[in-house]
Amino acid sequence: MQQPVPTFTLTDQTGQSFGSESLKGRVWIADFIFTSCAGSCPQMTEKMAVLQRRLPAEIQFVSISVDPSRDSPPILAEYARRFGAQDQRWHFLTGSQTVITPLVAQGFRLSIAEGGSPEEPITHSIRFVLIGRDGTIRGYYDSTDPKTVEQLKQDAVALLH
Repeated sequence: MQQPVPTFTLTDQTGQSFGSESLKGRVWIADFIFTSCAGSCPQMTEKMAVLQRRLPAEIQFVSISVDPSRDSPPILAEYARRFGAQDQRWHFLTGSQTVITPLVAQGFRLSIAEGGSPEEPITHSIRFVLIGRDGTIRGYYDSTDPKTVEQLKQDAVALLH
């Protein structure tokens, strides 16, 4: 059974409300990062930037901060610029921790915890999540595995047809 993504509304890097309603009927790829991360987040974001360049323009990208107390819209906007994010296509989202933690853990069924290493004080999943036009999770992909990322590209394109 495919798991539906719950309804959510957060704030994007431009300061506008953005959420599941904005993504209705679209194929999208999500990940969970934070801008002060010195570990896996910059690598994941670089891989998302490559996906943005290589996948059809209809596919949307969503990076949700797991450190919303620090990741304000202006900080996310600067981070997005650093990685060449297209504003209309790649959305960096923040909101309250009380919304984000359950969204990650129960909504996307991914791990999230505080108290990691100095490079990554917040431990979180390094998987990309593919969501279909119907708002259901279609797959999880290890962002560190080139074969899995290649499979994500194929699966995302297949969902467009």
